[in-house]
Amino acid sequence: MEKAFPFLMLVFRPILFVLFQAIIAVALLALGNGSPWKTSQGYWVVSALFANVPTYLALRGLLRKEGVRYFDGVRFTKSLWWHDLLIAGGLFLLAGPIAMLPNTMIANALWGGPEASYHLFFRKIPLWIVCIGFVWPITQGLVELPAYFSYCMPRLERILKNGWLAWAVSSFFLAFQHVALPAIFDGRYLLWRLGMFLPFAFFVGLCLKLRPRLFPYLMIAHGLVDVPVVAMLLFVK
Repeated sequence: MEKAFPFLMLVFRPILFVLFQAIIAVALLALGNGSPWKTSQGYWVVSALFANVPTYLALRGLLRKEGVRYFDGVRFTKSLWWHDLLIAGGLFLLAGPIAMLPNTMIANALWGGPEASYHLFFRKIPLWIVCIGFVWPITQGLVELPAYFSYCMPRLERILKNGWLAWAVSSFFLAFQHVALPAIFDGRYLLWRLGMFLPFAFFVGLCLKLRPRLFPYLMIAHGLVDVPVVAMLLFVK
């Protein structure tokens, strides 16, 4: 049964995204909203924030069963820390275009421009919800990369007996989870959400496979890059 846990963790987060979006939709329906599922899609930052709580609790529980503490695999290394910081900074700069270009390119191919994808993802929601949403990047940095690359990848490597296959599977599912955030059952949207994250996910996974000591730096950077994403919600008209 324990061998199944890494595979279950691969799909745990997208299931949580859909579950919490459904809970939000039910709440909106109870408040008299005429299109609760469509409206709930705009509250993706809340679904993501809520999903990070059970992700953390599940990871902590699974690691505790193995006698491992949550941050054992993501600690700063004192020796040559400045060297790791410089490498992480360079990789962070390189990751920028890897993360952004597929977004625009795929949106152009599917819709003829980025406007359609922008309006699917960024929608007008109450200001107080956006303010709460700024907590999400902090929790995101704490759970997302540890889930896929600190927990899943090394355990899949032992199960599959192939480190590169474990890296590919973990990276794919890091990207795949985004098709459910928000959950919109439209073929072009699903293809856009998966495709825009695939290069970034494989790149980050490769960095952590080849140099695991970069984990804490990339976790912090990962949380920071999500702050502007939430901030864009402030300017939706």
